[in-house]
Amino acid sequence: MSASAQRGSRRGRNARRAARAESSSVSQPYISRNIPLTELCSEEGLEIIEANADTILEEIGIEFTDDDEVLELWKDAGADVNGTRVRFPKGLLRDLLKSAPSQFTQHARNPARNVEMGGKNLVFAPVYGPPFVRDLEGGRRYGTIEDFRNFIKLGYMASPIHHSGGTVCEPVDLPVNKRHFDMVYAHMRYSDKPFMGSVTHPDRASDTVAMCEILFGKEFVENNTVCISLINCNSPMTMDGTMLGALKTYARANQAVIVTPFIMQGAMAPVSAAGTLAQALAEAMAGMGVSQLVRPGAPVIFGMFSAALSMQSGAPTFGTPEPTLVISAAAQLARRLRLPFRSGGSLCGAKIPDAQAAYESSNSLVPAVLCGVNFMLHGAGWLEGGLVSSYEKFIMDVDQLGMMETLCKGYDFSENGQAMDAIREVGPGNHFLGCQHTQDNFETAFYRSTIADNNSFEQWQAEGSLRAVDRASAIVKDMLASYEAPEIDPGIDEALLEFIAKKKDSFPDSNI
Repeated sequence: MSASAQRGSRRGRNARRAARAESSSVSQPYISRNIPLTELCSEEGLEIIEANADTILEEIGIEFTDDDEVLELWKDAGADVNGTRVRFPKGLLRDLLKSAPSQFTQHARNPARNVEMGGKNLVFAPVYGPPFVRDLEGGRRYGTIEDFRNFIKLGYMASPIHHSGGTVCEPVDLPVNKRHFDMVYAHMRYSDKPFMGSVTHPDRASDTVAMCEILFGKEFVENNTVCISLINCNSPMTMDGTMLGALKTYARANQAVIVTPFIMQGAMAPVSAAGTLAQALAEAMAGMGVSQLVRPGAPVIFGMFSAALSMQSGAPTFGTPEPTLVISAAAQLARRLRLPFRSGGSLCGAKIPDAQAAYESSNSLVPAVLCGVNFMLHGAGWLEGGLVSSYEKFIMDVDQLGMMETLCKGYDFSENGQAMDAIREVGPGNHFLGCQHTQDNFETAFYRSTIADNNSFEQWQAEGSLRAVDRASAIVKDMLASYEAPEIDPGIDEALLEFIAKKKDSFPDSNI
């Protein structure tokens, strides 16, 4: 094959791969599981964890720093407040959390993309939080607002990504105190999927709510969840004023928060799974309780981020068995509280999208899917322990998320799924390649990977001996080149831009 023919063949194959990776129309707005849950912790074990969490809450307590209002709320609710330490009578938090919904809808500006949080449902969202980005050409570098927009565009086009996410990378080229405007607007403008809000300051949470009111209408926001935001506990057993301020802002506006103990076993929690779970349950219940003190019935999600710690280097590790044990039991505990659960993702400590990245991500992703996560942050793009958003790994992870969608559909016991006509037609000693059932189903019978190369060695070699990361890089380029922004009401867009401009002009730039 000539060099030009090889290039043409690669371009055609890349275009077909990109077409399978992207979705210009809504296919499946979220997953509704049709497979049983994998529950690794016994009833006796769950009762021990819950009893120990109650002991932590009653005897040790939780620190609530830099927020006098929250301390007063707890005192009025019957908790024992001593300085910034709050101790909780047994049963207080469980009673408070009964007002939180067990399932709720997060509305997207395109109603066809609304997602259901909780129950049997699973929502995939992109990576969250990295200050760096990486691609094959540019290597590892600080993220920019252009990178931020690119990841939103990729997430919008990728069918297995149901949610636009939040801080898909940190745009460090913008002032710290103003970048949230551009970030939230990018989610609103370059995607029509649900999104997350800013939590780095209570005022930034208020700005997010105001922008949501422009996009959806003030009355609609008052009565519906249109934004979800990540509130991290400052483990061990502490919640700080910044997170509490953002939590209260969103809860008062009826917008959902994910209260997540940020756990690295051996550093912010004990090295044992049972100890980690008891502490995390106590922290999460205390944080979620604040939302119900502020506004009973405000939507809240029980979050859990679990990683083990390398006892040799002190670095977080991923894809190991211990976090799987933690996540499975935490999902069971969330279901016992009748609350949606957030955890998991395609997590790894690898520096590039290599075999380590693939193994660790798979060992993080699959158990989380099977154990019953409802909202999965970090579903695609995570690299280097969460320090890097990777373009190529984003595409490689999306391919795996597509496989998880197929797995969650479970078994097809329809007449077509039973395939008895095919078995009768073929009979003993023949093959099924040419039978009518195969012909009718060949396009949809099996998941077709966007990344894997299943051709012969000779064909792979003739097409350039490309690695998976090379194929992913080509798909990124093809998807971004073909991106078309979803339509938005011009008046709403103008109002958003006017709001942002006025707010930015009202105070000076700052890097804090």
